[in-house]
Amino acid sequence: METFATSSSMSERLLTASLRAAWWGPAVTRIMAAALAAADPFQATLTALQRDGDWLMVGERRYDLRAFQRVWLVGAGKAGAAMAQAAVQVLGDRLHGGLVVVKDDGAPLPDLPGITLLRAAHPTPDERSVLAGQQLASLLAGVTAHDLVLALISGGGSALLNLPVPGVALADIQILTAELLACGAPIGAINTLRKHLDQLKGGGLARMAAPATLITLILSDVVGSPLQVIASGPTVADPTTFADALAFLEQYELMERCPPAILTYLMAGARGDHPETLKPGDPLLATVQNMLIGSNAQAAQAALAAARGAGFNAMLLTTYLEGEAREVGHVLAAIAREIATSGHPLATPACVIAGGETTVTLRGTGLGGRNQELALSAAIALDGLEQTAVIALATDGGDGPTDAAGAVATGTTVARARAIGHDPLTHLRRNDAYPFFAALDDLLRPGPTGTNVNDLVFIVVG
Repeated sequence: METFATSSSMSERLLTASLRAAWWGPAVTRIMAAALAAADPFQATLTALQRDGDWLMVGERRYDLRAFQRVWLVGAGKAGAAMAQAAVQVLGDRLHGGLVVVKDDGAPLPDLPGITLLRAAHPTPDERSVLAGQQLASLLAGVTAHDLVLALISGGGSALLNLPVPGVALADIQILTAELLACGAPIGAINTLRKHLDQLKGGGLARMAAPATLITLILSDVVGSPLQVIASGPTVADPTTFADALAFLEQYELMERCPPAILTYLMAGARGDHPETLKPGDPLLATVQNMLIGSNAQAAQAALAAARGAGFNAMLLTTYLEGEAREVGHVLAAIAREIATSGHPLATPACVIAGGETTVTLRGTGLGGRNQELALSAAIALDGLEQTAVIALATDGGDGPTDAAGAVATGTTVARARAIGHDPLTHLRRNDAYPFFAALDDLLRPGPTGTNVNDLVFIVVG
């Protein structure tokens, strides 16, 4: 299978005005394409699932398929379609049925006999997310100890698959999600709240799948790849508590803006009136295998190898990049300036790679995303510096509520923008990076990539 992320046209799709103008631009697009190819969920799933007749190998574990009456395929996430296609290729004749929910991004879905593929909304769940949750719960209600359930989990699963706890409506979840995204809360905090308001998250899917044997393949979109956070950990033990969820509401000043039904439920949970999420050491985990099959670190390492192969002096700075996007952009621009002026920590031509995921605290009403805002902040700090760029890319192809995956900032960005009447500081104050870079033809628009392993940033000095 040739996915969008691994297609030969990816480097061309990543070219922007600034990358076309720079001598190193085409090489950088090939580096980005190599990173996306390394995170290809179809190949990652094929690598993780090995079958020899009636034997299924998943990592170091072996399963005798003859021991199971039925094999089910379930899942949720932006990479769900490609992962499901690979799983069907491996298990084919042994699959009894299944359901996988993916982001409604317009990308065509494969035809998988016996497997239902549903679309739902991201990053804020919609009615289809709840319908998917209800259908999955109905499917799992019929499993027994003689069944094998293969779950495919990737980034975005938290929004795509929802089954709110009793007394909490979808509208309440939508309001809280919007507030959490606007306040700049990190994904760990957001998912702690999600896990305590949903019956499938925080190990809930594992509970529903019991007593069946459960195998989960996980593609990470979370910094550091903690399994309990990815897609809100539907098959993983959760160490967080109702008290932690309430503490996050307090920390981000959301107690008064939180829907009353959610606050009531969380407070009752903290008193012990509702069951906690699945905890480490629970006996049902004995029949659960969780396996990480792809991450930001893998994509970053592939980018590093490609950069060195292209003749750059390259280094991987970190895969734990977090913080306010505009502040991170300023810091990365400072590293670029250091390389350009002193040759430290790398001689030119240099390519520094960083991975992770920043956040944005909304101050204005503009249009953009965390990667575009990072690039805009970097552009201001890079002003006047020749042959230098900071490039920010969301590996799923979507950055915030836009059709862009990020943007390219160079030492000429600010001058070019001002020449056509765009003031970078005004756009930054409004969180309005999208129209700023659109006017310069410097938005990265690869389209949906079919994968999701956080963001990558490239500091390039020619």
